[in-house]
Amino acid sequence: MQTKHDQILQHIEDLPVGHKISVRQIAKQLRVSEGTAYRAIKEAETEGLVTAIERVGTVRIEKKQRRDIDRLTYAEVVNIVDGTLLGGRSGLHKTLHKFVIGAMEVDDMLKYIDPGSLVIVGNREEVHRASLTHGSAVLITGGFATGAAVIEMADRMGLPVLSSAYDTFSVASLINRAIYDRMIKKDILLVEDILGKELPTVMHVNQRVSDYRELVESTGHSRFPVLLEDGKLGGVIAAKDVYGHVKETLIGRVMTKQPLSVTPKTSVASAAHMMVWEGLELLPVIDFKRLVGVISRQDVIKALQYNQKQPQVAETIEDLVLARLTLTQLEEKVTALTGDVTPQMSTHHGGLAPGSFMTIMGEAAMQALRRYRDANMLMENATLFFLKPMQIDQKIEARARVVDAGRKVGKVDVELYRGSELAGKAFFTIQLLER
Repeated sequence: MQTKHDQILQHIEDLPVGHKISVRQIAKQLRVSEGTAYRAIKEAETEGLVTAIERVGTVRIEKKQRRDIDRLTYAEVVNIVDGTLLGGRSGLHKTLHKFVIGAMEVDDMLKYIDPGSLVIVGNREEVHRASLTHGSAVLITGGFATGAAVIEMADRMGLPVLSSAYDTFSVASLINRAIYDRMIKKDILLVEDILGKELPTVMHVNQRVSDYRELVESTGHSRFPVLLEDGKLGGVIAAKDVYGHVKETLIGRVMTKQPLSVTPKTSVASAAHMMVWEGLELLPVIDFKRLVGVISRQDVIKALQYNQKQPQVAETIEDLVLARLTLTQLEEKVTALTGDVTPQMSTHHGGLAPGSFMTIMGEAAMQALRRYRDANMLMENATLFFLKPMQIDQKIEARARVVDAGRKVGKVDVELYRGSELAGKAFFTIQLLER
């Protein structure tokens, strides 16, 4: 039986794209409290079903597929540029494919405009009309508005006309930064990317130990999610849980309750760390508190191996920090990363940032450990002993010495030098996942 919370989420998902939603409206339609409606709408926003726009309200939007994550909707653009919607509200859910800066004559500009574009322009009403005619939305900079005829045209065509107090360069930079951030997110492997389409084999709390043993024989597996009577995840059952219990014992009495779980939007790296840290072989995956699948440690290891072989489209801070460092082998157990302190590594005061320091030291530790173990690695613990100030353009060398390389854990001592002077020291414990 669905809870009121689940009913509201289902109702929101069934609404047409572009429909405006309010807490009071939902509460009245579904006969629930406004508090229940508010919490459900907030969860729908987290899931990408709706978006809140200042001075407009909450609007049902099209949930993006993973492949389209790097494309922005006009609703998102409104929030990114602190904008105001002047017209064309029904088109807020649409996705922009490119943006064009309207800084030329109208006839010349039209060569670059096609449906799905966003024209960024100032107080030029003839450009506003021409852009809408060619299927493009409009973002007016400088805080200007537009004429009533343009707004009526935008409403009729379902093409948003927005206004922002920022100048053209600022809004273009904000939109470009948002797209770039999305590209980085697109490169990050999520649990939903490795989750199978078939639902896992499950047990229910009112089944018995004898049913568990039959399921083990028929499937060859020994761990199963356990569902409550309302269909929600209640626990996990494994061989250690049923050991010593008679066959009539209810699964609900012996299962591991409140198990750790992840959502489809959890990163695979986070799931892997959780499994290693807690010693788990199986992680349930839930969405809206409902079981949608399970991932095993083997699934995670294969995914991490595959992802390491893929080209990266967008650069992260880690990429910028490590890009100009060179790896060398000094001794049998000592590996070094050498390079200069670049502006990207620095604080506002011009010194090496602590975050950059830990990135360099951590990478040196992992590179040293890779000479001993061909395994996927997850940082478990890092201890910083000291760090002396270092300025931009100083040459640095991070020397990593492997202290211990066991089957599951590696320990590495790393020292940072500027010239011959010891300027920093850290110690790392790294979890190893067999390939």
